[in-house]
Amino acid sequence: MNKNEKRFQKVSFEPKDYKSYRVKNKTPLLDFLREEVKGVSRNNLKSFLKYGQVLVNGVSVHQFDYQVNVHDEIIILKKRPHYKELVNDDIHKIYEDEDVIAIEKPEGILSVASDKEKVVTSYAKVSKYLMNKDKHAKCYVIHRLDKNTSGVLVFAKKLDVAKAFQEKWNELVIKRGYYAIVTGKMKKEEDTFKDYLFKNNLDLMYVDERRKGGKLSITHYKVMKTNSEYSLLDVSIMSGRKNQIRVQLGHRGHYVIGDDKYGEPPNPINRLGLHAYELKIKHPLKDKIYDFKSKMPDIFLSIFKR
Repeated sequence: MNKNEKRFQKVSFEPKDYKSYRVKNKTPLLDFLREEVKGVSRNNLKSFLKYGQVLVNGVSVHQFDYQVNVHDEIIILKKRPHYKELVNDDIHKIYEDEDVIAIEKPEGILSVASDKEKVVTSYAKVSKYLMNKDKHAKCYVIHRLDKNTSGVLVFAKKLDVAKAFQEKWNELVIKRGYYAIVTGKMKKEEDTFKDYLFKNNLDLMYVDERRKGGKLSITHYKVMKTNSEYSLLDVSIMSGRKNQIRVQLGHRGHYVIGDDKYGEPPNPINRLGLHAYELKIKHPLKDKIYDFKSKMPDIFLSIFKR
């Protein structure tokens, strides 16, 4: 975690610190607040906006005429925050055009807000970056990476583009490439796993031989480097199932290092050994193909130089 990320952690909030609302109809922000926040005058609501107490999907918004959309989460902080800006716009941008923006997500930061973290997310960072260029700019989620996975993450900048991506995501994806460091040596230099994944009552995925009710998951790998303890793999997934790389490899005894969710593998690089290095996708509304790439983290090679 870098210096900025440590600072961001200070602005996370406990549920007792805020009130959360969901938008049901597209409307200007101040109109939404006047309708939903009872017993507070218009002037006080404007004061909330002025002093950064109103967050839209984790980003502080000051414009009273900012358009909020259906399903947006609006958070009202009960007290003024200690920081003028809750999230800055320091992103590692890979690519941007009028429809999409691709960034390199660091490990340790959520793609989008969760019940426990509302502010420190890649979504919030990208939203802030876009709003600093255009105060009415929007950012839309089209896919996600796990908190501790780094690499290529793409957002849409237009609602129609986002909806088109979401409706046909699996049809639009051409390649999803990952670098993974796993425990042990693979039996084959290259192989493809086809398994049915299920979810247990702890929200964890697992492989089962039965098919009914499961989701087919297809993962292909090639060995890039190996030593007596670990293997570095080039992994491509043909299906976007939750945690499928970690689950399918772990099912065969090759756990992704640093993974405290599935198994208890070593953690020699102090992070999860998973990096999304390539996302190749078709534009849903145009005759255009994007091929976003991110280089392998230097630390991934460090354990193979010893």
